[in-house]
Parts: sequence; C-alpha cells; structure tokens
Amino acid sequence: MSTLGTGQLLFTFVRHWSRQAASGDATVAEQGRLVLVTEAVNSLAMRDEPATVNAIARELGIDQSGASRMIKTAVAAGYLEMMTGSADGRSREASMTSEGIVALEKAHAWQEQVLTELTAGWSQSRRNDFHSAMADLIARSYAIDA
Repeated sequence: MSTLGTGQLLFTFVRHWSRQAASGDATVAEQGRLVLVTEAVNSLAMRDEPATVNAIARELGIDQSGASRMIKTAVAAGYLEMMTGSADGRSREASMTSEGIVALEKAHAWQEQVLTELTAGWSQSRRNDFHSAMADLIARSYAIDA
C-alpha cells in the first residue's frame, strides 16, 4: 500500500468502507442507506440549502429516481418527512424527524468509535492534524464543486 499515492490511498479507504455497508446483513445495509439519505438531508441543512429530491440526489451522487426511492423509504421508516418547499410552494423538501436525528446521532457515535479504533496509538496532536486536514479537504471539495 505504501507505493500508492495519497489520492489513491484516500479513495482505497473510501471504497473499503463503502463496501462494508453493502456487504453482509441486509438489515445493516438497509440501515446504512437510511442513515446515508438522512445524512444528506442534514448536510444540505447545515449549508442552508433546501433538501429537494434533486439536491439530495446530487449530494448522494445518484440519479433523481434513486434518491426519490431512498427518501420514500426513509419517510416510511420515520427518519424524514416531506413538506412543501419554503421558497416554492410547488416543490417538496425533506427534513429530519426526531427519530432521524437520533439515528444520525447513533451513526455519528459509531463513526467516532471506528475512527478511535483506526487511530489507536496516534497522539492527540496527530489526530488533531488529521481532523484539520480532512476539514480542509471537505471545504475545498465544496469550493471547487460550486
């Protein structure tokens, strides 16, 4: 692995963890999809962007029909609700329910637990540097995507 470039390593890591949610137990995979679409709605809300079906599709990197199915499943599970759009009464926007918020909090706690396990043996300074670098990458990703 050390002969791979930094970009290759990053995308290898992303693919590895993407496969974890898709493999094995169907219930775990479904829960992963519910959290994924709920996280997309949360991310859009944090950026003050309306969580329309098209915006969620862009956030997830999938087509509109796939996003629509995921949203419907999350609404049925009680994680999301659909409302009339705030800017345009003809549009519909998703928002998280209290159950969706709890599910996302649990998912975030699990993510932190996994990262703690992955960085066992790292100094706090190294963890802080990693956090800062990842935050910079994400901010830059949004900046060049605009």
